[in-house]
Amino acid sequence: MNSPLPPAHRRLFLLLGSLYAAWWVTLAIAPKHPFDWWLENILVITGLLLLILTARRFVFSRLSYFLIFLFLCLHTLGAHYTYSEVPYRAWFESLGLRGTAPPFDAADPARNHFDRLVHFLYGLLLTLPFREAFYFAVVPKSAFWSYLIILSFNMATSLLYELLEWAVVEIWGGELGLAFLGAQGDPWDAHKDMLLAAMGCLLCFALMLLVQALSGRDFAREWGERRRKGWLTTR
Repeated sequence: MNSPLPPAHRRLFLLLGSLYAAWWVTLAIAPKHPFDWWLENILVITGLLLLILTARRFVFSRLSYFLIFLFLCLHTLGAHYTYSEVPYRAWFESLGLRGTAPPFDAADPARNHFDRLVHFLYGLLLTLPFREAFYFAVVPKSAFWSYLIILSFNMATSLLYELLEWAVVEIWGGELGLAFLGAQGDPWDAHKDMLLAAMGCLLCFALMLLVQALSGRDFAREWGERRRKGWLTTR
């Protein structure tokens, strides 16, 4: 027997689902590199299928679903233009911010840093949902493992994505491979992307520990354990 979906979640799903569907359809129109767009959206389809299939057993918190929504929106934007060609500088100028670069541009103004930003946000935005799922699946003897294993998972999935990019370059090569890879001539691009994802994860841990210190509660642990107990009692 499945755990009931909380009413507040139903309303949130309707809102976020409608917004994301509209966003996805809009950005599905005339993508810059259509085949690269399809490759990037394999990840979206896989992620959404996992959310749907696992919802039969586990429901994330509303905050986690909102963070997942934000990450999917950013990934969908990157898929439309390809990550290395998202025109964020032109958008800044259209807002009257000519000559003002976003903070993540400071290291190398000549490079398009949108891909680096999203790798960092992969760690920052998805660590909370990963940790909630961890506490649903595992009963650790110490909270330390909920940090170490999630950090390891973050780094492992970042590595798998970089290997996927390498495989696309090896199989298809040419313009498609370069568009999907998005290295922009940087031989250390994969290493930097993985490092940024890990840094985002660590920053999320720091925020979690700060909230825990101020409130005396570990919300990710509470949610995961509560959902596990709820599921076990309805089996």
